[in-house]
Amino acid sequence: MTIKHIPYQPYKPETESAHAAQSFYDVVNRRRTVRDFSEKPVPREVIEKVILAAGTAPSGAHKQPWRFIAISNAEIKHKIRMAAEEVEKDFYDNKASDRWLKDLEIFGTSPDKSYMDTVPWLIVVMALRSTDDGGQVYYLNESVGIATGMLLTAAHHAGLATLTHTPSPMNFLRTVLGRPEHERPYMVIPMGYPAADCTVPDIDRKPIEEVSVFIE
Repeated sequence: MTIKHIPYQPYKPETESAHAAQSFYDVVNRRRTVRDFSEKPVPREVIEKVILAAGTAPSGAHKQPWRFIAISNAEIKHKIRMAAEEVEKDFYDNKASDRWLKDLEIFGTSPDKSYMDTVPWLIVVMALRSTDDGGQVYYLNESVGIATGMLLTAAHHAGLATLTHTPSPMNFLRTVLGRPEHERPYMVIPMGYPAADCTVPDIDRKPIEEVSVFIE
């Protein structure tokens, strides 16, 4: 049995490909990780569209093995903050190597996750180890990773700021949110507008010569 095939309807930019590619790069190159969020509300409809955009990602056998838990409830956000800070404190005090801590030092990161109380939304990305009816999934990490990248890009395109947070271990998220066993916490993404006085590290991205190899 095969799925019915329909004519492909490609996206056609209003300008030539080179110009469209440059324009998109100019937009995404302004994306930055932030830790200072505004309390300005973000309508649920915006978050829904961002999640729908993430859900267009390719996945192994089209199993779409992801779930995005969007949280605006202040009490739940605070519970996640408290649990995340406990995990992060253990990481900084006991688990991280000296080299890792040295690499993080220039960014001024710490176990403090107070922005989780401020930001309008927390998006907890879950990787589904099976389908909801117990079916097999394929290329789980690759599929969820692509979808998460598209989530971040869609949020940026909507004028929102984000932060990628991967506490370890993350099982507390399943407990706090009451999620089933087949959902594995993958990432926590605060999502909202940046604070008016938000600053970010003055860093550069690798040039094309360092991130690519062309064989022509």
